[in-house]
Amino acid sequence: MATNNAPDLTQRPPRSPRVRLGGYAILPRMLDKGRATIAGKHGEYHYACPMDKRFLDFVGIGDEALKKQLAAGKSDGEILEWIEKSAKTKHTEPEIAAWSDFAEKRAPADAESRAFFNELASKAAPKREDIATWFDLLDVDDFVSFGGKA
Repeated sequence: MATNNAPDLTQRPPRSPRVRLGGYAILPRMLDKGRATIAGKHGEYHYACPMDKRFLDFVGIGDEALKKQLAAGKSDGEILEWIEKSAKTKHTEPEIAAWSDFAEKRAPADAESRAFFNELASKAAPKREDIATWFDLLDVDDFVSFGGKA
């Protein structure tokens, strides 16, 4: 298993879910978590979490199939090429952009999710009132988890 390009997520967070690869939000973060998991350096991060699963469902690829590609040491560009070739569901650029824009704006949709979200936000950034989306929460949590002050 190639681990030479694996980030150490015990030392720094994965890329923001806002960072895009091939137009896909979430993908670069998921690749960081997958590589770190393979290398045993994932810390508190979880590969194939519910947000990752949304991406995987959108393109129609299994998390283990993607992990196998990561274990082979493929670069981000090579992984994107593999996804475009292997995806069960092919999407146009506008569809990918719309999906990514929606993912970036996603907020808790029910009372249980809202309570969970508020609990996490109050721990990470108790004085911030601008944390509204899951991406906002992940970004601020990553920041404070590695010494930043919210």
